[in-house]
Amino acid sequence: MALVSMTEMLNKAREGKYAVGQFNINNLEWTQAILTAAQKSNAPVILGVSEGAARYMGGFKVITAMVGALIESMEITVPVAIHLDHGSSIEKCKEAIDAGFTSVMIDGSHGPFEGNVEMTKTVVEYAHARGVSVEAELGVVGGQEDDVIADGVIYADAQECKELVERTGLDCLAPALGSVHGEYAGEPNLGFAEMQEINELTGVPLVLHGGTGIPTADIQNAISRGTAKINVNTENQIAWTKMVREVLASDAKVYDPRKVIGPGKEAIVETVMGKIREFGSEGKA
Repeated sequence: MALVSMTEMLNKAREGKYAVGQFNINNLEWTQAILTAAQKSNAPVILGVSEGAARYMGGFKVITAMVGALIESMEITVPVAIHLDHGSSIEKCKEAIDAGFTSVMIDGSHGPFEGNVEMTKTVVEYAHARGVSVEAELGVVGGQEDDVIADGVIYADAQECKELVERTGLDCLAPALGSVHGEYAGEPNLGFAEMQEINELTGVPLVLHGGTGIPTADIQNAISRGTAKINVNTENQIAWTKMVREVLASDAKVYDPRKVIGPGKEAIVETVMGKIREFGSEGKA
Protein backbone atom coordinates (compact mmCIF):
# COMPACT_ATOMS: atom_id res chain seq x y z
CA MET A 1 0.00 0.00 0.00
CA ALA A 2 1.24 3.49 -0.82
CA LEU A 3 1.85 6.05 1.89
CA VAL A 4 -1.28 7.97 2.94
CA SER A 5 -2.00 11.11 4.94
CA MET A 6 -3.30 10.93 8.51
CA THR A 7 -6.64 12.59 7.79
CA GLU A 8 -8.82 9.58 6.98
CA MET A 9 -7.22 7.24 9.51
CA LEU A 10 -7.63 9.75 12.35
CA ASN A 11 -11.19 10.71 11.46
CA LYS A 12 -12.10 7.02 11.44
CA ALA A 13 -10.33 6.52 14.76
CA ARG A 14 -12.15 9.43 16.41
CA GLU A 15 -15.48 8.13 15.18
CA GLY A 16 -14.64 4.54 16.15
CA LYS A 17 -13.32 5.46 19.62
CA TYR A 18 -9.79 4.14 19.21
CA ALA A 19 -6.41 5.76 18.59
CA VAL A 20 -3.74 5.32 15.94
CA GLY A 21 -0.21 5.06 17.28
CA GLN A 22 2.59 7.31 16.09
CA PHE A 23 5.86 5.48 16.65
CA ASN A 24 9.03 7.43 15.96
CA ILE A 25 11.68 5.88 13.73
CA ASN A 26 15.42 6.26 14.21
CA ASN A 27 16.93 3.96 11.58
CA LEU A 28 16.23 1.07 9.20
CA GLU A 29 15.69 -1.49 11.95
CA TRP A 30 13.20 0.65 13.86
CA THR A 31 11.21 1.21 10.67
CA GLN A 32 11.19 -2.51 9.89
CA ALA A 33 10.05 -3.32 13.42
CA ILE A 34 7.20 -0.81 13.49
CA LEU A 35 5.94 -1.81 10.06
CA THR A 36 6.12 -5.49 11.06
CA ALA A 37 4.08 -4.81 14.21
CA ALA A 38 1.45 -2.84 12.31
CA GLN A 39 1.11 -5.51 9.63
CA LYS A 40 0.86 -8.32 12.20
CA SER A 41 -1.78 -6.32 14.07
CA ASN A 42 -3.65 -5.27 10.91
CA ALA A 43 -3.52 -1.72 12.22
CA PRO A 44 -2.98 1.69 10.62
CA VAL A 45 0.28 3.27 11.74
CA ILE A 46 2.07 6.61 11.72
CA LEU A 47 5.85 6.71 11.39
CA GLY A 48 7.01 9.79 13.28
CA VAL A 49 10.24 11.51 12.25
CA SER A 50 11.76 14.26 14.37
CA GLU A 51 14.08 16.78 12.77
CA GLY A 52 16.94 15.31 14.80
CA ALA A 53 16.20 11.80 13.54
CA ALA A 54 15.98 13.12 9.98
CA ARG A 55 19.45 14.62 10.26
CA TYR A 56 20.78 11.38 11.75
CA MET A 57 19.35 9.28 8.90
CA GLY A 58 20.55 11.55 6.12
CA GLY A 59 17.60 13.81 5.41
CA PHE A 60 13.93 13.67 4.49
CA LYS A 61 14.48 12.21 1.01
CA VAL A 62 16.51 9.31 2.39
CA ILE A 63 13.72 8.53 4.84
CA THR A 64 10.89 8.54 2.32
CA ALA A 65 12.95 6.40 -0.08
CA MET A 66 13.68 3.92 2.71
CA VAL A 67 10.09 3.76 3.95
CA GLY A 68 8.69 3.40 0.43
CA ALA A 69 11.11 0.59 -0.39
CA LEU A 70 10.32 -1.24 2.86
CA ILE A 71 6.57 -1.00 2.30
CA GLU A 72 7.08 -2.62 -1.10
CA SER A 73 9.63 -5.27 -0.09
CA MET A 74 7.80 -6.21 3.12
CA GLU A 75 4.46 -6.29 1.30
CA ILE A 76 2.85 -3.93 3.81
CA THR A 77 -0.89 -3.59 3.17
CA VAL A 78 -1.99 -1.52 6.17
CA PRO A 79 -2.30 2.30 5.91
CA VAL A 80 1.01 4.01 6.71
CA ALA A 81 1.59 7.75 7.15
CA ILE A 82 5.03 9.30 7.41
CA HIS A 83 4.84 12.34 9.63
CA LEU A 84 7.23 15.17 10.51
CA ASP A 85 7.11 15.40 14.31
CA HIS A 86 7.47 18.89 15.81
CA GLY A 87 8.34 20.73 12.62
CA SER A 88 10.14 23.85 13.79
CA SER A 89 9.40 26.12 10.84
CA ILE A 90 7.34 26.59 7.70
CA GLU A 91 10.46 25.88 5.65
CA LYS A 92 11.11 22.53 7.35
CA CYS A 93 7.51 21.47 6.83
CA LYS A 94 7.68 22.38 3.14
CA GLU A 95 10.98 20.52 2.80
CA ALA A 96 9.44 17.37 4.30
CA ILE A 97 6.34 17.65 2.10
CA ASP A 98 8.45 18.12 -1.02
CA ALA A 99 10.48 15.04 -0.05
CA GLY A 100 7.34 12.88 0.06
CA PHE A 101 6.13 13.05 3.67
CA THR A 102 2.38 12.54 3.81
CA SER A 103 1.86 14.48 7.03
CA VAL A 104 3.58 17.25 8.99
CA MET A 105 3.33 18.89 12.37
CA ILE A 106 4.02 22.59 12.57
CA ASP A 107 4.87 23.41 16.18
CA GLY A 108 4.29 27.09 16.78
CA SER A 109 3.27 26.50 20.39
CA HIS A 110 6.31 28.21 21.90
CA GLY A 111 5.55 31.61 20.35
CA PRO A 112 2.65 34.08 20.44
CA PHE A 113 -0.80 32.76 19.53
CA GLU A 114 -1.15 34.93 16.40
CA GLY A 115 2.20 33.70 15.14
CA ASN A 116 1.08 30.11 15.67
CA VAL A 117 -2.07 30.80 13.66
CA GLU A 118 -0.18 32.36 10.76
CA MET A 119 2.46 29.60 10.65
CA THR A 120 -0.16 26.87 10.80
CA LYS A 121 -2.35 28.50 8.18
CA THR A 122 0.59 28.83 5.76
CA VAL A 123 1.59 25.18 6.24
CA VAL A 124 -2.01 23.98 5.87
CA GLU A 125 -2.42 25.81 2.56
CA TYR A 126 0.80 24.32 1.19
CA ALA A 127 0.12 20.84 2.55
CA HIS A 128 -3.53 20.50 1.58
CA ALA A 129 -2.76 21.49 -2.00
CA ARG A 130 -0.54 18.39 -2.08
CA GLY A 131 -2.80 15.97 -0.20
CA VAL A 132 -0.78 16.18 3.02
CA SER A 133 -2.28 16.36 6.53
CA VAL A 134 -1.27 18.89 9.19
CA GLU A 135 -1.05 18.72 12.98
CA ALA A 136 -0.53 21.76 15.21
CA GLU A 137 0.00 22.26 18.93
CA LEU A 138 -1.17 24.65 21.62
CA GLY A 139 0.20 24.92 25.13
CA VAL A 140 3.50 23.37 26.20
CA VAL A 141 4.21 19.64 26.55
CA GLY A 142 6.90 19.21 29.18
CA GLY A 143 10.16 17.26 29.00
CA GLN A 144 12.57 16.80 26.10
CA GLU A 145 12.40 14.93 22.80
CA ASP A 146 15.33 15.50 20.44
CA ASP A 147 15.31 19.22 19.63
CA VAL A 148 12.12 19.91 21.62
CA ILE A 149 12.87 21.06 25.17
CA ALA A 150 10.32 22.52 27.57
CA ASP A 151 10.48 23.54 31.22
CA GLY A 152 7.18 22.70 32.88
CA VAL A 153 3.76 22.24 31.33
CA ILE A 154 1.36 24.93 30.10
CA TYR A 155 -2.20 23.80 29.46
CA ALA A 156 -3.78 24.67 26.14
CA ASP A 157 -6.61 27.23 26.25
CA ALA A 158 -9.86 25.75 24.92
CA GLN A 159 -11.03 28.92 23.16
CA GLU A 160 -7.65 29.36 21.50
CA CYS A 161 -7.87 25.75 20.33
CA LYS A 162 -11.25 26.46 18.74
CA GLU A 163 -9.93 29.60 17.07
CA LEU A 164 -6.78 27.88 15.77
CA VAL A 165 -8.83 25.12 14.15
CA GLU A 166 -11.35 27.52 12.62
CA ARG A 167 -8.77 29.96 11.26
CA THR A 168 -6.34 27.40 9.82
CA GLY A 169 -8.29 24.32 8.71
CA LEU A 170 -5.77 21.96 10.36
CA ASP A 171 -6.47 18.22 10.40
CA CYS A 172 -5.63 17.32 14.02
CA LEU A 173 -4.69 19.22 17.15
CA ALA A 174 -2.26 18.46 19.97
CA PRO A 175 -3.45 20.42 23.02
CA ALA A 176 -0.95 20.24 25.88
CA LEU A 177 -2.91 18.91 28.85
CA GLY A 178 -0.34 17.59 31.30
CA SER A 179 1.61 15.00 29.31
CA VAL A 180 5.39 15.12 28.95
CA HIS A 181 8.00 13.85 26.53
CA GLY A 182 10.27 11.17 27.98
CA GLU A 183 9.74 9.32 31.24
CA TYR A 184 7.38 10.64 33.92
CA ALA A 185 8.90 11.60 37.26
CA GLY A 186 5.63 10.69 38.99
CA GLU A 187 2.12 9.71 37.98
CA PRO A 188 0.77 11.48 34.86
CA ASN A 189 -1.96 14.01 35.63
CA LEU A 190 -3.91 14.70 32.45
CA GLY A 191 -6.57 17.40 32.15
CA PHE A 192 -9.55 15.34 31.08
CA ALA A 193 -12.16 18.04 31.68
CA GLU A 194 -10.20 20.42 29.46
CA MET A 195 -9.76 17.64 26.87
CA GLN A 196 -13.53 17.10 26.75
CA GLU A 197 -14.16 20.82 26.29
CA ILE A 198 -11.58 21.08 23.49
CA ASN A 199 -13.02 17.99 21.82
CA GLU A 200 -16.52 19.50 21.79
CA LEU A 201 -15.37 22.95 20.70
CA THR A 202 -13.07 21.91 17.84
CA GLY A 203 -14.58 18.71 16.40
CA VAL A 204 -11.19 17.52 15.12
CA PRO A 205 -9.10 14.49 16.18
CA LEU A 206 -6.93 15.27 19.19
CA VAL A 207 -3.33 14.14 19.64
CA LEU A 208 -1.67 13.01 22.87
CA HIS A 209 2.09 13.56 22.95
CA GLY A 210 4.23 11.75 25.50
CA GLY A 211 2.27 8.49 25.42
CA THR A 212 4.93 6.48 27.26
CA GLY A 213 4.07 5.69 30.88
CA ILE A 214 0.43 6.77 30.80
CA PRO A 215 -1.81 4.16 32.52
CA THR A 216 -4.21 2.23 30.29
CA ALA A 217 -7.25 3.67 32.09
CA ASP A 218 -6.04 7.20 31.29
CA ILE A 219 -5.41 6.20 27.65
CA GLN A 220 -8.97 4.90 27.37
CA ASN A 221 -10.32 8.03 29.05
CA ALA A 222 -8.41 10.22 26.59
CA ILE A 223 -9.69 8.20 23.61
CA SER A 224 -13.28 8.60 24.86
CA ARG A 225 -12.69 12.38 24.80
CA GLY A 226 -11.60 12.66 21.19
CA THR A 227 -7.95 11.59 21.29
CA ALA A 228 -7.34 9.70 18.02
CA LYS A 229 -3.52 9.79 17.81
CA ILE A 230 -1.07 8.85 20.55
CA ASN A 231 2.68 9.38 20.20
CA VAL A 232 5.12 6.81 21.57
CA ASN A 233 8.91 6.98 21.37
CA THR A 234 10.57 6.61 24.77
CA GLU A 235 8.95 3.22 25.45
CA ASN A 236 10.50 1.79 22.28
CA GLN A 237 13.86 3.33 23.12
CA ILE A 238 13.82 1.74 26.57
CA ALA A 239 12.80 -1.69 25.22
CA TRP A 240 15.46 -1.59 22.49
CA THR A 241 18.24 -0.47 24.83
CA LYS A 242 17.34 -3.04 27.48
CA MET A 243 17.59 -5.88 24.96
CA VAL A 244 20.85 -4.63 23.44
CA ARG A 245 22.43 -4.32 26.88
CA GLU A 246 21.41 -7.89 27.65
CA VAL A 247 23.00 -9.12 24.42
CA LEU A 248 26.27 -7.31 25.11
CA ALA A 249 26.33 -8.43 28.74
CA SER A 250 25.80 -12.07 27.81
CA ASP A 251 28.45 -12.19 25.06
CA ALA A 252 31.58 -10.11 25.54
CA LYS A 253 32.96 -11.23 22.16
CA VAL A 254 30.00 -10.36 19.93
CA TYR A 255 30.88 -7.77 17.30
CA ASP A 256 28.46 -8.38 14.42
CA PRO A 257 26.07 -5.39 14.60
CA ARG A 258 23.23 -7.52 13.25
CA LYS A 259 23.51 -9.82 16.24
CA VAL A 260 23.41 -6.83 18.57
CA ILE A 261 20.65 -4.85 16.87
CA GLY A 262 18.47 -7.77 15.77
CA PRO A 263 17.16 -8.74 19.23
CA GLY A 264 16.48 -5.06 19.94
CA LYS A 265 14.32 -4.95 16.83
CA GLU A 266 12.22 -7.84 18.13
CA ALA A 267 11.72 -5.95 21.39
CA ILE A 268 10.30 -3.01 19.45
CA VAL A 269 7.90 -5.29 17.54
CA GLU A 270 6.50 -6.63 20.80
CA THR A 271 6.27 -3.16 22.37
CA VAL A 272 4.48 -1.63 19.38
CA MET A 273 2.03 -4.55 19.13
CA GLY A 274 1.23 -4.06 22.81
CA LYS A 275 0.57 -0.34 22.34
CA ILE A 276 -1.62 -1.03 19.29
CA ARG A 277 -3.77 -3.37 21.39
CA GLU A 278 -3.91 -0.80 24.18
CA PHE A 279 -4.98 1.95 21.77
CA GLY A 280 -7.72 -0.26 20.28
CA SER A 281 -6.46 0.00 16.70
CA GLU A 282 -5.75 -3.71 16.21
CA GLY A 283 -7.73 -4.99 13.23
CA LYS A 284 -8.74 -1.46 12.17
CA ALA A 285 -6.67 -1.27 8.96
